[in-house]
Amino acid sequence: MDEKKKGVQNLNINFDSTPIVYTDNINITANEDGVVFDVMQRLMSTNNVRVVARFGMSREHAKKLITILEATIKSAESAMQSAEKKVKLN
Repeated sequence: MDEKKKGVQNLNINFDSTPIVYTDNINITANEDGVVFDVMQRLMSTNNVRVVARFGMSREHAKKLITILEATIKSAESAMQSAEKKVKLN
């Protein structure tokens, strides 16, 4: 099976213009047309937040995001548990 059939994509990131933005808050709204994510940061020790990124997608795409996010987190947790076991054995 070739890469296109497997859904594999080449990822190209310009690290100078695409920083990782930390979030400690997210607001998600949805309607019949799609889902919008407002990604936010809390401002110091206040109850104020600022939006640092916004993105939207179809509801179908959001459902795929949920599935991939769950699988990614489970994989990371499994890898951490394996690493912890190796440390305890040494």
